Amino acid sequence: MPPGTIVHVGEQRHEPVKLSVIKYDAADFQEKTVATVEAALSFRSKSSVMWLNIDGVHQPEIIEQVAKSFGLHPLVAEDIASTGQRPKLEDFDDYIFVVLRMLRFDGNENETKTEQMSIIFGRDFVVSFQEREGDVFDHIRERLRNNKGRIRKLGADYLAYSLIDSIVDNYFMVLEKLGETIEDIEDRLVANPTSETLQTIHDLKREMIFLRKSVWPLREVINRLERSESALINKSTFVYLRDVYDHTIQVMDAVETFRDILSGMLDIYLSSVSNRMNEVMKVLTVIATIFIPLTFVAGIYGMNFRYMPELEQTWSYPAVLVLMLVVALLMVVYFRRKKWI
Repeated sequence: MPPGTIVHVGEQRHEPVKLSVIKYDAADFQEKTVATVEAALSFRSKSSVMWLNIDGVHQPEIIEQVAKSFGLHPLVAEDIASTGQRPKLEDFDDYIFVVLRMLRFDGNENETKTEQMSIIFGRDFVVSFQEREGDVFDHIRERLRNNKGRIRKLGADYLAYSLIDSIVDNYFMVLEKLGETIEDIEDRLVANPTSETLQTIHDLKREMIFLRKSVWPLREVINRLERSESALINKSTFVYLRDVYDHTIQVMDAVETFRDILSGMLDIYLSSVSNRMNEVMKVLTVIATIFIPLTFVAGIYGMNFRYMPELEQTWSYPAVLVLMLVVALLMVVYFRRKKWI
């Protein structure tokens, strides 16, 4: 296919795509769920900001309609539909295209869910694409509805910053849940390490690798936004972008710390299993060592040679048993003095 062909690459979905639009300025606010892109465009006005949020990228025709309506480059539309993109930023003068990963922790399945988030913003609009319904932007919608803070007094660049900031802040929530899981594994690791514990450690290491792949490129994206000379970003917004950059660095530090902890936990697991095996082998060795001389005595008197002097004595059998018991007790006392047992 030629470059710019819109093909959905990702999890196959069949539910209808949901389009929700918010239009606002300092004095007015409108919110509505629409059926078509054309209906959403009726909300666009140069005197206000329009936020079009699209839940679902599995219908290429909708992405194509949005691309034509907002003058997006064909390669941008292609990247929106392909959900395996690396976090990145592209400046097209009339709009800025940002791709990043949105993470959420699923408590029911005890795992981190991820999806690609694409954000396009210009002078008077923000368009956001996500793979499925449900996001981390509810508090932003509440601030817009209730006119809290400065979000309705500022432009589309501040709304785009708010969306990015919410995604980055939610990383801390995910890391907090992962941290609790790591603490629980540490307790189990010390008390009773099992093969399930090892599997959990490997799963967490894979999640940390994925988090690292999501966060490291994001630092570059935020840094480019912070240093951008685009006329689409007001100078007052750069301060907030620097704050997001600081949060990104904190997330990276936390991810690296957790990776080091998990690597150490893997070493602890191997050491614990090795120590348990050593204890088992120690007990078996002591038992075997005690029975070696007893086996020797039993072997001697099991030969039944005709002229063995003790064979005809009535006390021979109990005497040999007592001898074997004394030898075993002496060996146990010796092992205890040597602190082998």
